[in-house]
Amino acid sequence: MSVTRNHLQLDSTRLRRHIVHMAYSGGSVHLGCAFSIVELMATLYSKFIRYNPKNAADEDRDYLILSKGHGIMATYACFREIGWLEQSALDRYFSDGSLLHGLCEWKIPGCEVATGSLGHGLPVAVGIALGLKLKGRTQQKVYCIVGDGEMNEGTMWESLLFAGHHKLDNLIVIVDANGFQAMGEIPAVMNLEPLAAKFNDFGFTARECNGHDLAALEANLRELTETDPAEKPKALVARTVKGKGVSFMEGNNTWHYLRLDADLFKKAMNELGGEVGA
Repeated sequence: MSVTRNHLQLDSTRLRRHIVHMAYSGGSVHLGCAFSIVELMATLYSKFIRYNPKNAADEDRDYLILSKGHGIMATYACFREIGWLEQSALDRYFSDGSLLHGLCEWKIPGCEVATGSLGHGLPVAVGIALGLKLKGRTQQKVYCIVGDGEMNEGTMWESLLFAGHHKLDNLIVIVDANGFQAMGEIPAVMNLEPLAAKFNDFGFTARECNGHDLAALEANLRELTETDPAEKPKALVARTVKGKGVSFMEGNNTWHYLRLDADLFKKAMNELGGEVGA
């Protein structure tokens, strides 16, 4: 088989440096929501997702659907480390004629689905998981990262009901629970807690952990994907911090929209231990 896992260990700090570089080079937004999923992405590509380093579209691959498509810089940072993207693509992020835009697009090998509109990625992930089961492709898994604000969408709960009904045990939904959505804090806009309990009620096996603790992420994902005998879809509620990794962004929802100027770029890179312009 041409796909395997554990190709290399992705470094969270290095991924964040890539994100800062992209955001500054392209004058783009959405740093906070990319930073909150860095450890999730690093753990998945380092420990769990089976992929082909030379062919992102290998038919035997596992799937990762980034339903919160505005966090795409974290995905591109991983692709740079894997070798699916060249540094030149990151250098030209979000610029005129660039290959890479500000939302997840299926045209980029490895992205799988266009997820600019929230609430659309999970339904597609559920469909892929069902299709794989119907084809008897039992080794392949579908991971789907969603936002906690995105969970307000009705399509999310319809998809969860469908997944539970069809016992899609090859589906793993990971909630980036950073406590914010575009215009405010989750509890103030629409409180859906306790999320893990709701997943269980919808026919999932659900767990919860610190979404920046690499050991906890690995242990919980391993329990869900390798040792849980239940014929149920899986869910992990990962408690994260929006803007994690750069002090002036952490827990500050304005970094959903703010852009880096030269001084802030230098400050962020210094905190991440990287060279300016690296």
